[in-house]
Amino acid sequence: MAQQHRIIAITGGIGAGKSVVSSILRVAGYHVYDCDSRAKQLMNTSAAIKQSLIENFGADVYTGDRLNKPRLSNIIFNDPIALQLVNSIVHPAVRLDIEQWAQEQHDQAPLFIETAILKEASLDTMVDEVWNVTAPIETRIERVVRRNATTRDKVIERINNQTPLTGCEGVKLVEIINDGTTPLLPQVVKALKGQGV
Repeated sequence: MAQQHRIIAITGGIGAGKSVVSSILRVAGYHVYDCDSRAKQLMNTSAAIKQSLIENFGADVYTGDRLNKPRLSNIIFNDPIALQLVNSIVHPAVRLDIEQWAQEQHDQAPLFIETAILKEASLDTMVDEVWNVTAPIETRIERVVRRNATTRDKVIERINNQTPLTGCEGVKLVEIINDGTTPLLPQVVKALKGQGV
């Protein structure tokens, strides 16, 4: 993607702590694009997404102007073809939205995008660097159970359904350890200086 900004992805599995790193960056004055929350917004505001979802899954995937989340969840649950179709509609819209967002930023500081699906959404092709936030599996499970008031089994199922990051060709990879013991802020500062962790 042609742009002046350096774009850094913040990724990692559920419960690893991507949002904590994003919060630190926002407090420090950096711009962070949250792919998950923005994708949800686009599914409610983008006429093109609405039209595609309705054409493929029926008018009842929307209630008025709002996405009928339970209905769509029921459609894609255990149906990988339907899930793939939804992703093929939403992911390109998110990529385009990121490009437009990046063009609107006028300072020269690095921009950050927070995403759990870096490769699945082909976002790895538009970033210059990847910060992979990691934590021990048990720590991640405990965090999500506490945060989402859910069960251990459901969290493990979600973890197992996520594609692990196996590296991004030609892109610098920085590991940020968020295990609850290793100080996080010095790692972020060091990564910002381009020294890695």
